[in-house]
Amino acid sequence: MTPLRVAIAEDEPLNQKRLARLLEDCGCEVVATFGNGLEMEEWMRSAPAVDGLFLDIQMPGLDGLALRASLPAKVPVVFVTAFAEHAVEAFDLEAVDFLLKPVTTPRLVKALARIRRHLGREENTEPEKGPRATRYPVTAGGGMLFLDLAKTAFFEVEEQVVWAFAGDRFRTKWKTLGEVEAFFPDAGLLRIHRHLLIRPEAVLGLRSSGGGARVLVRMTGGVELEASRGATPKLRERLGLE
Repeated sequence: MTPLRVAIAEDEPLNQKRLARLLEDCGCEVVATFGNGLEMEEWMRSAPAVDGLFLDIQMPGLDGLALRASLPAKVPVVFVTAFAEHAVEAFDLEAVDFLLKPVTTPRLVKALARIRRHLGREENTEPEKGPRATRYPVTAGGGMLFLDLAKTAFFEVEEQVVWAFAGDRFRTKWKTLGEVEAFFPDAGLLRIHRHLLIRPEAVLGLRSSGGGARVLVRMTGGVELEASRGATPKLRERLGLE
């Protein structure tokens, strides 16, 4: 799958950095970031090679809605905002999608799929019907093997390679965890760190890590994984602990 080249206009540095990281985790190439709409508007005058724009709505100088109105209609735009009341205006401006903060990976994957459809570059990322809907291919012994998701504890990405842990460590065809989530959209997989995606049913237990804000997650097979501070509350909730 050819990476989408995207740009971001977001005036809050932490939100900008987080969105860029999520886009990169989903296999995109973030070609430019801007702290306000005026900077992006000036950049777009040079007709850069970009597949999609992610625009915050409330920005100083030139807000996202005004920026969209100044751009060619053919440029796919996704609005990102904390205010749902802007949705009608966004779609009146022919936005491809509208994301509410905080953006989640599964929702971002859908937005990227809409950009691909808009560009006529849609690729089939849905799981196949029938028995293979819960299986996926990995390389093994110079050949290929199909593993059951139900026997998989977690997925880990390292240097654009996703590894599956199902008793042993297997190399998959995927390059990002976002692709795994898109392939199994209804499996309830949970991101506990930017590089770790677990199957909650494979969790055997939790224990405190250091100060207690983070936890170590014990998976089937005996492996312990550390959940990030931000992911820990959602993990506890999914396991029925909160």
